[in-house]
Amino acid sequence: MAETISKISIGGAQRKLERRPRNPIAPPRPSGTYTVDESVEKSLPIPGTKILRAQDYGESLWGKTAKVRVELASGEQANYFLKVVTLGSTGRHMCEGEFESLKAIHAVSPSFVPKPYAWGKYLQQEPETYFLLTEFRDVGRQPAEPVKLANRLADLHLRSESPTGKFGFHLATCHAKIAQAVDSWEDSWCKLYSNHLGHVMRLAKPILNWPEFDAVCDLTLEKVVPRLLLPLQSDGRTIKPCLIHGDCWDGNTAMDKRTDEAFVFDVCSFYGHNEYDTGNWRAPRHRLSHKDYIKNYKLRFAPSEPAEDWDARNLLYSLTFNIGNTIYIPGSTQRLVVYEDMTTLCRMFFPEELKQKMQALQRERGDGQQADEEDEQATAGAQQPEEEEEEEEEEEEEEEELDWKTRS
Repeated sequence: MAETISKISIGGAQRKLERRPRNPIAPPRPSGTYTVDESVEKSLPIPGTKILRAQDYGESLWGKTAKVRVELASGEQANYFLKVVTLGSTGRHMCEGEFESLKAIHAVSPSFVPKPYAWGKYLQQEPETYFLLTEFRDVGRQPAEPVKLANRLADLHLRSESPTGKFGFHLATCHAKIAQAVDSWEDSWCKLYSNHLGHVMRLAKPILNWPEFDAVCDLTLEKVVPRLLLPLQSDGRTIKPCLIHGDCWDGNTAMDKRTDEAFVFDVCSFYGHNEYDTGNWRAPRHRLSHKDYIKNYKLRFAPSEPAEDWDARNLLYSLTFNIGNTIYIPGSTQRLVVYEDMTTLCRMFFPEELKQKMQALQRERGDGQQADEEDEQATAGAQQPEEEEEEEEEEEEEEEELDWKTRS
């Protein structure tokens, strides 16, 4: 049974495609050898440091990651973590964005992320290659344990302060290969999120080439986003711009093997609504969809008012992650999932407008008589799960809660 942290049930396509993994992620192990460019050695933070060796460590869809063993001028040995990306200017944006994100988080919560040391360009001319150099943290269990991760993430959100008092960031950070449209400073969270989501939608439309997808994108952006986000800052309600991780899923969290504390990495930060960071927890394919995570997070950081919109906001915030997955992750199955999710939101708040858009598309193709039937099929996944499935879900939650306690 595919379940979620939200009261809005998983759609039919996602229910068929996804189920939460039961086993933890296998921890990375050093292997092989990796040749380090001279530019990295020149960027080491302590003068007189010599590189002894470098080994592959962990995985990255977009580049290489390595554990670099060095000898300090004192004769002591130490480790650094190196990420290398060969995607031209995209790689530059990725490395610089992650460096600035880590720097911002480290200033608030030093042990919650690896300390960033440098980013730069390889001296080699071809291919155009960029690197990020950070503190090495020994990855233990993945994902991080629910209580510790929720507490530390909420602490970051609560204690961080936007340097301008506004939403945004001083540069465009990257979610995967997508340079996020967050590099402006806005008083309105609705405005910044509209820019961010709209940019991702514009990238997806020509790739998917799907008129119905375009239609629900437009209705979601024009109607649903203001309906759900403007109330956060109206009628006396306020939200503070919080420094967020930006891509908080299983593979970007871990327990530190040495300290047994939760930490995060692969960040693409900006100052936004704190609830955005839990948007990616909705997907059943993620272990963070276990309700222990959101339950403990809400104990530290209560839902924003109007609280009754929390579930719909959570679904809305999941869209940027899943659209990005759809267009850039090899073998992604999220195409129909995202379409169903947007259709669900449109049906919840603007059913007549949705029906009119679908009927208009059908008329353009000359098969208007099928409009109502296809509209119903597209949103069939929005129905609540059967009682038997809910019981199965509760049993799985109980089993996994015991498993957390056993491993902790």
